[in-house]
Amino acid sequence: MLANYGYTDGSGDYFLTIDTDQCDGCARCITACGENVLEMAKDDYGKLVAKVRDQVAPKLSYVCLGIERGCSRREKSCQTECELNAITLTW
Repeated sequence: MLANYGYTDGSGDYFLTIDTDQCDGCARCITACGENVLEMAKDDYGKLVAKVRDQVAPKLSYVCLGIERGCSRREKSCQTECELNAITLTW
């Protein structure tokens, strides 16, 4: 299942998508994120997976600068640390 977090506004689309079927609950994405965007939670089937924190989702593009604008200056990001390619960003 694809879990989409984010929104569309006048400046564009800002979505972080987690493929919960691919996510194995390793939590490497959480430790790699310097902005504390992600957390672990159980999905609808009781599997522990990564998700965007509820308080961050409405302001995602302001907190998470994405690979191009923010994480490119860091060694690690949620997307690069996910060996299963379960995380994608649209901005």
